Amino acid sequence: MAAAMGRDPPGPAEDEAPGAAAAGGAAGREGGGEEGEGRARGGAEAGGCYLALCARPVHFEKANPVNCVFFDEANKQVFAVRSGGATGVVVKGLEDRNPISFRMEDKGEVKCIKFSLGNKILAVQRTSKSVDFLNFIPDSPQLEYTQECKTKNANILGFCWTSSTEIVFITDQGIEFYQVLPEKRSLKLLKNQSINVNWYMYCPESSVILLSTTVLGNVLQPFYFKSGTMAKLSKFEIELPAAPKSSKLSLSERDIAMATIYGQLYVLYLRHHSRTSNSTGAEVVLYHLPREGSCKKTHILKLNRTGKFALNVVDNLVVVHHQDTETSVIFDIKLKGEFDGSTTIHQFVLPPRSIQPYQIPVAGPASVTSQAPVPCKLYSSSWIVFQPDIIISASEGYLWSLQVKLEPVVNLLLDKGKLMDFLLQRKECKMVILSVCSQMLSEPERGSLSVIATVFDKLNQEYKKYLEAEQSYTMVVETGLSRSNPLLKRPVRTQAVIDQSDMYTHVLSVFTEKKEAPHKFTIAVLMEYIRSLNQFQIAVQHYLYELVIKTLVQHNLFYMLHQFLQYHVLSDSKPLACLLLSLESIYPPAHQLSLDMLKRLSTANDEIVEVLLSKHQVLAALRFIRGIGGHDSISARKFLDAAKQAEDEMLFYTIFRFFEQRNQRLRGNPSFTPGEHCEEHVTFFKQVFGEHALMKPTTF
Repeated sequence: MAAAMGRDPPGPAEDEAPGAAAAGGAAGREGGGEEGEGRARGGAEAGGCYLALCARPVHFEKANPVNCVFFDEANKQVFAVRSGGATGVVVKGLEDRNPISFRMEDKGEVKCIKFSLGNKILAVQRTSKSVDFLNFIPDSPQLEYTQECKTKNANILGFCWTSSTEIVFITDQGIEFYQVLPEKRSLKLLKNQSINVNWYMYCPESSVILLSTTVLGNVLQPFYFKSGTMAKLSKFEIELPAAPKSSKLSLSERDIAMATIYGQLYVLYLRHHSRTSNSTGAEVVLYHLPREGSCKKTHILKLNRTGKFALNVVDNLVVVHHQDTETSVIFDIKLKGEFDGSTTIHQFVLPPRSIQPYQIPVAGPASVTSQAPVPCKLYSSSWIVFQPDIIISASEGYLWSLQVKLEPVVNLLLDKGKLMDFLLQRKECKMVILSVCSQMLSEPERGSLSVIATVFDKLNQEYKKYLEAEQSYTMVVETGLSRSNPLLKRPVRTQAVIDQSDMYTHVLSVFTEKKEAPHKFTIAVLMEYIRSLNQFQIAVQHYLYELVIKTLVQHNLFYMLHQFLQYHVLSDSKPLACLLLSLESIYPPAHQLSLDMLKRLSTANDEIVEVLLSKHQVLAALRFIRGIGGHDSISARKFLDAAKQAEDEMLFYTIFRFFEQRNQRLRGNPSFTPGEHCEEHVTFFKQVFGEHALMKPTTF
């Protein structure tokens, strides 16, 4: 929607507002200038503002009679054309910080000017019959070439680049799809279609052109373009608020926008009066436009007010600006609405708020710029809005992208479940979600366990979706099926995927360390998160169990620890077993619980022995080996090493005696063989206990 901010409901024979030309057409008369960095004002006055203008706008000179400014919605570029281009053209975009500057011959007033995708070819429309082209390819001659429209008596309404070398002319009698051949400086007609056209609209994200046809203008015909092909999609009719009294154009392009929301293309219709007489206020009607199949009306966004509106789409949210109150509201079509059998009716998600106050820096030399920045006039009637998220101020010479701020939303949307549904769909949501989780576990905003459970479940549902997608992708790759499906892509990990390490690092470990909450609540929260992971069949990481055990130990809740282990509330794992072993000194039964766990894990027995020996649990290791009947094959040296390191003489004596007895039983002699490399331990034994303490061979 290339609409000026102040849009009244259409009246009889109302003229276009100044500066509200079609996208790619004039956006008012302005000129080039320096890049500035604006400031969004913080403080109390900005409290609760969930929309903001970007900090680094594109700046161009203000309107003057010599200068025309155009906006190209495909490349998101502003063109400042001075004297028809003779005294210079300056092209600036939000993405490219280096402006393109050039001159071209003044061959009359420029109606429309746009670069091809990639800025290699410039197209300029000066008359209603033809479009001129200029190559911007290195070593290519700077000579213009022209293409006239093929249809006789037709007038060109405008044109759209659909790729780096493909262009569509839209005339009042149809569309003409061309391939540009820059090296030959000519165009080749690929396809054309005759149809009466009132006005057109282009959505570059989806390469769809929408044509308004019929006398009333409310039958819309979409065309889709892709790599040299043009496809006619099914046409559809926009329901007008009431039966028109006269047979003249009733649907204006100012009330229509096209945008991609959650990956799907929608046509948005701003209906100033509801079709039902009992309902007051305007509404935005969304028509879903699929590649195949018919276009259906799917959503209605209730504005509950009348007046002048403009639309943007930011981060999959429909933003509706209301000029009279200088506020905006946002709608999220993913959130639950009221379903009437065919369409879903939505109310705005948050109370109306103004865009965050914005200050324009004073341009000029550094010595002068010590002046205070000037507040920007928000919701000005000179604002022009382009899809999806562009706002241009013709009077001040600025182009901004609109942004959604998530922090203020937290205090405006108090239902935590709904808040999570909203945040999980946003691009930059991770840190805000984690801070919401921390808040709901702390005073003064501590939530009930049922609210906490709801939040955990919503997070883990999203986490599970990602894990499943990742798993099926890995499976396809491993089985070699990916070769037959070249379009297969690895699932993208969005910020909505909050995994266990995120929760552990940013929320749960911090929460347990603070020790603010009663320990019962702390344990309940940890168990609630584990319950949620289990519910979604996500393998719980051992560090979460360790956090539970440490918390239980801190509060001497050994009986609870015992129960959790006995009833397998805490799943078995080697790291957990090791942690239990280390607790033996403060809770003796932990030793046996640990060994039982290792046995259940069917862990390789030598691994268990290694774990015990590393903890200097030499007797426990020996008891374990005897318990499983492996004591005849174990290395005596390994155990004697460990016993010696323990610096406990009686322990060393016991272990030494055990192996002497084993030697006697297996070989009829208590001595160690040279192959066992125990000489140093024999020497040590003799030093400490004397040679007489060595076991004598027993003869029968």
